[in-house]
Amino acid sequence: MSADQLAALETPAWLDTGNNAWQLTAASLVALQSVPGLCVLYAGLVKKKWAINSMFMVFYAFASVLICWVIWAYKIGFGQYMLPFAGRPGPVLTMDEVIVQSTLPSANVSQNFPKATMIYFQFVFAAITLALIAGAYLARMSFRAWMLFVPLWLTFSYCIGAYSLWGGGFLFQMGVMDYSGGYVIHLSSGTAGFVGAWWIGPRLKQDRENFQPNNILLAMVGAGILWIGWNGFNGGDPYAASPDAGVAVLHTNLCTAVSMLTWTCMDIIFYKKPSIIGAINGMITGLVGITPAAGFVAGWGAIIIGICTGIIPWISMNIAGKKWSLFTHHVDDALGITHTHMVAGTLGGFLTGLFATQTGSYAFGLTTDGGAIMGRGKQVWLQIVGALFIIGWNLVWTSLIMCFIKYVCRIPLRMTEEELLIGDDAIHGEEAYSFYDDVSGLVPSRTTEMRAADMLERIHHHGDKHETTVLHGQDLESGMPESVRGTENGGHLDDEIKQD
Repeated sequence: MSADQLAALETPAWLDTGNNAWQLTAASLVALQSVPGLCVLYAGLVKKKWAINSMFMVFYAFASVLICWVIWAYKIGFGQYMLPFAGRPGPVLTMDEVIVQSTLPSANVSQNFPKATMIYFQFVFAAITLALIAGAYLARMSFRAWMLFVPLWLTFSYCIGAYSLWGGGFLFQMGVMDYSGGYVIHLSSGTAGFVGAWWIGPRLKQDRENFQPNNILLAMVGAGILWIGWNGFNGGDPYAASPDAGVAVLHTNLCTAVSMLTWTCMDIIFYKKPSIIGAINGMITGLVGITPAAGFVAGWGAIIIGICTGIIPWISMNIAGKKWSLFTHHVDDALGITHTHMVAGTLGGFLTGLFATQTGSYAFGLTTDGGAIMGRGKQVWLQIVGALFIIGWNLVWTSLIMCFIKYVCRIPLRMTEEELLIGDDAIHGEEAYSFYDDVSGLVPSRTTEMRAADMLERIHHHGDKHETTVLHGQDLESGMPESVRGTENGGHLDDEIKQD
């Protein structure tokens, strides 16, 4: 190979090293949102007996998505045209393919960094989408079923939304605006969480009645990683270290702060106390709501979106989620992903159609003149069409995937009764917290298995599968005194631990 050829490989004419550096940094920030961000957020918000299982669901999804992504999925989302909503599948595993300039052939755009950078950047978005879905299925979904669900949903749902809105598909051609995944990621994960929770069924009655977080400090660590990691989430989507990337980062943080404070005010007004778990919810809904709009709207638009995402999802979670029979009896969304992602994602996409500016649209590289405030009321209807497609597609395909796993593959969607009673130790043979060792001479305490066996015996004796039995004044699952049990609220990631 000649010196000129070597130089062309090392520093090709199309390469902008600054843009490449920022894109890789943004991708790494997004990766941190899943591992360890959502891992520790979920582990802190669930009961102690589910901490390992919740982390492992995210950990598995992150690794599994990457393997599928490079073998076939990336090209479905960002490759050559095959269908109006899907590219042609195929691998991206050869050096000659990944070292060349990145292009999105169906969208007819290119970037001044290598294709390998684009593949990794889009992978971390796909991975966190599956990790978000896990939040709705915690504390009862079979891990084997989850192992099969991840590649199937990635292929038949996520990639379809990605191609349709970002990769050059029909919604992209229509002009639907989604800056960084309000529809592709959050609306799709929220819808899949809602539908899948119905198919899997609810948690144990005692888990729904008492789902008090086991480690709020750990949850706050995860929440902080999630917030700061969002700088890469939204700041990386102009595919350049551009002025609009800076705008997106600023407005992301502005909207999130407003949403968090608004949610806290709602807690104070209705519950008379500010809740840190409520503040985490408000943070998440703000991040989700600004995602489709980040670089399109002005600062005042980001503030309005933050106020809306601090109020409407709060109402959805704390009123509809606790009073509607749909949520109290049929759809057990463990961490309220329906409210924080489906509701907030739809809201953010709709408000993008209202408040997108001409300057922001042009800075992002679009040729549209913004939204309704610029005299383009049509954009609002386009945003509604985009939301309806993502919701409808996920209603159908999440259901089909669940049925395929359950009826064709014959893999139960739920854990066994014993696993549901015991938790991590039965499923993974591990416990999250081990603050003691066996000491010679000490009388051993009752094990989780022994307490669960007593419960099973009493259940079978009385013929009530949902009986909550208390031995020696303690909750059988958590060892928590009966006096500090939570109240029945569906177990959502909400203001469940507040006492008036």
